[in-house]
Amino acid sequence: MLLAIDIGNTNSVFAIHDGKEFIASWRCETVAKRTADEYYVFLKQLMDLNGIKATLDRVIVSSTVPRAVFNIRVLSDRYFDCRPIVVGKPETKLGIDVRVDEGTTVGPDRLVNTVAAHDLYGGDLVVVDFGTATTFDVVDHDGAYIGGVIAPGVNLSMEALHMAAAALPHIDVTMPDKVIGTNTVECMQSGVFWGYVGLVEGICKQIRAEHPRAMKIIGTGGLASLFERGTDVFENIETDLTLHGLKLIAERNDT
Repeated sequence: MLLAIDIGNTNSVFAIHDGKEFIASWRCETVAKRTADEYYVFLKQLMDLNGIKATLDRVIVSSTVPRAVFNIRVLSDRYFDCRPIVVGKPETKLGIDVRVDEGTTVGPDRLVNTVAAHDLYGGDLVVVDFGTATTFDVVDHDGAYIGGVIAPGVNLSMEALHMAAAALPHIDVTMPDKVIGTNTVECMQSGVFWGYVGLVEGICKQIRAEHPRAMKIIGTGGLASLFERGTDVFENIETDLTLHGLKLIAERNDT
């Protein structure tokens, strides 16, 4: 069975695929110093609690935190007796072209999302990922990754607002009942929510203007479903897009 690992800047997801579907997934805080033994204890306890007796013999990892990859390699070797597939390494086959400026490194999560989105929706796409950063990834007609946009993430922006203005509190991101707030929290919630709706709509409009063909907009990431309520720009929301991409890349690298 396949263990798919998506290590983001804030959270990491571990999911098990049995050859037909993902049968379990778990999320934890990303800690670059976490050891292979700690990862194994975390996974073993959760597998036992869920009654999963699977033998894991394949591992694929996408990580935006390079330091974390070493311990995933050790985990794979020590406990699963396999060498992990690492997205972004030259030997890993993606099945798509990456057409960016020479010397540019594209985040592995963005490549994984490109692979998954093209498989599900074909080409000429914009994938909007609401993560630590809000990213816009452009997928050409043939599935190639051809660039994108990086903007500050929603939670990052809220934290910066609180830190820069001591009188402003921490808030939860939510869709407010109305745009005009009548207290500080409502004003902040409106600014964050409708500000990001405007950001997404505006950037997607500009991308579409530069692209020679009609494009579909796909949303992913933890906050995608929330922001979908404020705009009709999205063709669809795919909460498990990255896991689907990891599964596809693992299949393309089976030997």
